[in-house]
Amino acid sequence: MDENKQINNNESNPNSTSKNNKRYKYKNHRKKPLDASRNETDSLKTNPNSPSSKESVENKVEKKKKKNRNLPSKLTGNEEWQIALAESIEANRICHENRLHPLKYNNSSDHKIRITPLGGLGEIGGNISVFETNKDAIIIDIGMSFPDGTMHGVDIIIPDFDYVRKIKDKIRGIIITHAHEDHIGAVPYFFKEFQFPIYATPLALGMISNKFEEHGLKAERKWFRPVEKRRIYEIGEFNIEWIHITHSIIDASALAIKTKAGTIIHTGDFKIDQTPIDGYPTDLGRLAHYGEEGVLCLLSDSTNSYKEGYTKSESSVGPTFDQIFARTKGRVIMSTFSSNIHRVYQAITYGLKYGRKICVIGRSMERNLYTTMELGYIKLDRKIFIDADEVSKYKDNEVLIVTTGSQGETMSALYRMATDEHKFIKIKPTDQIIISAKAIPGNEASVSAVLDYLLKAGAKVAYQEFSEIHVSGHASIEEQKLMLILTKPKFFLPVHGEYNHITKHKETAMKCGIPERNIYLMSDGDQVELCQKYVKRIKTVKTGKVFVDNQINKQIADDVVIDRQKLADSGIVVIIAQLNKATKTLINKPRVFSYGLVADKHDHAFSKDMAEVLGQFFANIKDEVLNDPKFLENQIRQVLRKHIFRKIKKYPTIVPTIFIM
Repeated sequence: MDENKQINNNESNPNSTSKNNKRYKYKNHRKKPLDASRNETDSLKTNPNSPSSKESVENKVEKKKKKNRNLPSKLTGNEEWQIALAESIEANRICHENRLHPLKYNNSSDHKIRITPLGGLGEIGGNISVFETNKDAIIIDIGMSFPDGTMHGVDIIIPDFDYVRKIKDKIRGIIITHAHEDHIGAVPYFFKEFQFPIYATPLALGMISNKFEEHGLKAERKWFRPVEKRRIYEIGEFNIEWIHITHSIIDASALAIKTKAGTIIHTGDFKIDQTPIDGYPTDLGRLAHYGEEGVLCLLSDSTNSYKEGYTKSESSVGPTFDQIFARTKGRVIMSTFSSNIHRVYQAITYGLKYGRKICVIGRSMERNLYTTMELGYIKLDRKIFIDADEVSKYKDNEVLIVTTGSQGETMSALYRMATDEHKFIKIKPTDQIIISAKAIPGNEASVSAVLDYLLKAGAKVAYQEFSEIHVSGHASIEEQKLMLILTKPKFFLPVHGEYNHITKHKETAMKCGIPERNIYLMSDGDQVELCQKYVKRIKTVKTGKVFVDNQINKQIADDVVIDRQKLADSGIVVIIAQLNKATKTLINKPRVFSYGLVADKHDHAFSKDMAEVLGQFFANIKDEVLNDPKFLENQIRQVLRKHIFRKIKKYPTIVPTIFIM
């Protein structure tokens, strides 16, 4: 058999046929015919990279046919039919094997690539990962995450860039999948230290531009590189294509990353919405194209890995909005994520249907909406909008307020309305509140607090009792399966989510035919090496979190956050005392102040107790200890902490000030 007729993994489905016996492949994103002769065994050929020790499928088939031709001529037609049937069954089995596992026999280890997640695993948010060869590296997404209730005074959390510092000379660019905060929120903090080209779709760059303006980084926009989907960009040793996918934000992308080691598909955050608001469904054809070529590894969104079935379309929220608007006689106040522009667009559309003026409140909401309008992603007449100070000029049934605060953020517009702190908007009993979002893990208490405030003000609140007031932007199990089947990866790395999410995603992948040995569950800092032969962890790099006060856009030192946690958990004790060095006795009673430890009514008894412990301590102290003030303070702390723990079971922060006379 002519070698030129071997199946090439870079061609489209070898089983496809045309009227003129021609095959097609992608080139410059247009189908062009390539002349190629075919015969009945073309579809049965094994991977050209299969080991030479394995007998080719063509030879197997030809031998069977030759053997069958040499059978005695007395074979009946029924026997010949049975032999032909057996040949067909075997040929189809081999065809399916090659179709579903196009890289099964590719076992070269000549080229390798390393993938290192620095955030986004074991957590929701903070996504950042590094892809690197021996020569070049790229960074995919630089996101932020939200603090939990123990991180007092912390507004956002960004990744530790320690590993980036070590390889900064190799980095050729930053690749952005989409414009959600957990994928771009840390970019301005990153750019205060590093500068590399940022490759992203126009909306993502527009939202990053807004952040740069807030942080005084306007000049850094020179690093922006707008990309076109279905076009390949050469970035160092990486050839990258942005593939359109649907998510809860406009213009999201998956990535096809072509390297010498093989093609890697990174889904970013996705769902497969067949009826999206903008009419642009996920580019399943392009994903299938790479699956036919052969995908070395798939990195796929695991956020909804426990959710059965399919995630509902974003358009399913519209009828619920229509129902609520139709029956509401007062104002409608709708809150959602500021980046979910299609959700906002739907609310505005139904607001206009019922003759309402639109008031957008919240800095991030305003900037994202107007940026999207300026870039032409949505079309709205600016005359429909009114300012917050104009709301009182209109009847309640003529107003729709779109605002931030769906996560219960204390500085958000909805929170300030709920607590009667907003300058222009006060909650009324006739108001209809729509919270069109689900609480991010860790924000449940904050959202619950806002709900309580709104209900106490007498407003009606539509939240989770409406099944379609909010739909997820992440793929459920059946969509995850479809992604796996379309791309047919040799190796699988589930990403985006807590460890239980990626574990569940692993189970789904195994049901789709990926061997368990070809799946690796990464944690932040795991450096995974990939080649055609294997996937394995080769080392662990330093990762961590940096705490940020968003009011001043500056980092909070780790020890400050730790001190705040200790103070909140165990309180503080301040002691001021005078000591007679000669007699080793206290001069007067020491002054004792405690906060967060005992109730005010017990302060006197607590002070007396501390004085007795100190008196006993000084009575037995050695002279050399009195000559070392720092050692003396440490000894006092240890004695008092042990005593307090025996009494109260807390280890408070103790601040002793001792004057030795």
